Amino acid sequence: MLTFVLEYRPVIQKFTADQENDIRELELSKEEWKIVKQLNEVLMAFKHTTQFFSRATLHLANVILVMDIVSDRLTAQANNTRLSPSIQAALGLAKKTLNHYYSKTDDCEAYQIAMVLHPQYKLSYFRTVHWEQEWINVAEQLVRTHYEAEY
Repeated sequence: MLTFVLEYRPVIQKFTADQENDIRELELSKEEWKIVKQLNEVLMAFKHTTQFFSRATLHLANVILVMDIVSDRLTAQANNTRLSPSIQAALGLAKKTLNHYYSKTDDCEAYQIAMVLHPQYKLSYFRTVHWEQEWINVAEQLVRTHYEAEY
């Protein structure tokens, strides 16, 4: 929607500026157009993430990986002083919300097991993203415990 608005900005500006349309109070200022552009750029990354999570073939191990990528992006953008303060604040709240749901993966052993057993990630992923050694040990022990119980 914002992409459409930006593409049709000249038409929208002309339409809202026309006194006969009686909608001048809806006319966006230069600063508001700047925010629309910034918001469009920020949200585009989340569009791609949403599409990624909507795929039929999503692997459980990729959930943690993508959440880490989104977390890093949110942190970087929330600290980007070139963005509007309102967008920075919204990104900070989005990061807080993501952290809330990310912490829920701690309660689900399947995520940790999937990461450890994934041929590309294994325990090295946890080290690469600087998980605490205690958490890495817990993930490894979790896999061992389940393996020994089942086999």
